[in-house]
Amino acid sequence: MPLEVICLEEKAFDELVDRVVNRVLDKHGSKENWPWIDEKEAMKRLKYTSKASLQKLRDNDEIRISQPTKKTIHYDKQSILDYIERNARKRY
Repeated sequence: MPLEVICLEEKAFDELVDRVVNRVLDKHGSKENWPWIDEKEAMKRLKYTSKASLQKLRDNDEIRISQPTKKTIHYDKQSILDYIERNARKRY
């Protein structure tokens, strides 16, 4: 069986990925049930105001990410919660 290759421009590929993600969300429930969040939501949960701080966590493998395209990064909600828990301190 010959191998078939499909070529897409980057913009078309990004749009296709977004459509697939939205279809999965529609089929399997709301975004609250989805284990991945966008950069804005990740920064909100971590109470970060700087994208550089979030970048540092990614670079140091402190939190899990998925990067289906060059410009699209999804953050694993549970790994963010785990990161917060690992850095929790007892009050004295």
